[in-house]
Amino acid sequence: MIDLSIVIVNWNTKELTRQCLDSLYSTLPDLAIEIFVVDNASNDGSPQMVRDDFPQAHLVENSLNLGFATANNQAIHLSTGRYILLLNSDTVIKPGAIDRLVSFMEANPQAGAAGARLLNPDGSQQYSCSPAPTLGREIKRMFYLPGVRPDGNYEMKDWDLNLPVRVDVLLGACLLLRRQVLEIVGLMDEDYFMYSEEVDLCARIQESGWQLYWVPQAEVIHYGGQSTRQASEEMFSRLYESKVRYFRKHHGKAALAVYKLVLIGASIFRLLLFPLAWLLRPPSRKANLAQAENYLHLLVNVAGM
Repeated sequence: MIDLSIVIVNWNTKELTRQCLDSLYSTLPDLAIEIFVVDNASNDGSPQMVRDDFPQAHLVENSLNLGFATANNQAIHLSTGRYILLLNSDTVIKPGAIDRLVSFMEANPQAGAAGARLLNPDGSQQYSCSPAPTLGREIKRMFYLPGVRPDGNYEMKDWDLNLPVRVDVLLGACLLLRRQVLEIVGLMDEDYFMYSEEVDLCARIQESGWQLYWVPQAEVIHYGGQSTRQASEEMFSRLYESKVRYFRKHHGKAALAVYKLVLIGASIFRLLLFPLAWLLRPPSRKANLAQAENYLHLLVNVAGM
């Protein structure tokens, strides 16, 4: 009987995947564990590295980039563990983190999933959970209104690091799932290529009566965005395509129509502000102008999403 199946999806992050696997194999708890690496058609030698340096890991090689949800589902179908840990390739597991996550789930049968405390490489806390997306929250976020962080996450600075917290959404960078729950709610929705797939999964888990917890005693370093920044313009489009899909699926046609109007209005609002980018120094100016181009594409394409 396998206790834990660990799934890592990789796309052109060979050295980070090596670092992730090194941290895993040096910190594994005393459990029956299997590790899967799903490679989404990398061209940086990642599959050969896994074969050479980690022959004990199960390698799944795709000839095309199938996206995050599909790749995770491939490994979940092959796995047999009572628990399944979805882990980004750009993470480093700190000692005891996995054991603490599994122990929490064992002690809390109402928990359908648990997430770790994510840290930046310098040890500072990273935002790793968020409230469920709503129209009100998205309006405040997109128009910089008070009461909601621009990234939509919880304000976590005052949370007690000794106590688990019940939350709405856990980041997919390190997400421990109970197999029993997946058998009830289904796997990741493969209509999401990138982004919002864990938001959708967390919503379905809660709709089925299970609870989600952030477990700060389990610490994981997360470098963040190492795959997506390789195609930042495409990933910006994927982000809002996925958000539109989420609102269509979970909030209905009326809310979706309003959300698209929010995206149109917010895009116009931000485009009107972007001429101020010319007053910035060249590096910041370049980044802001690139973002303006992203919002222009969003404005043009949102109606057809």
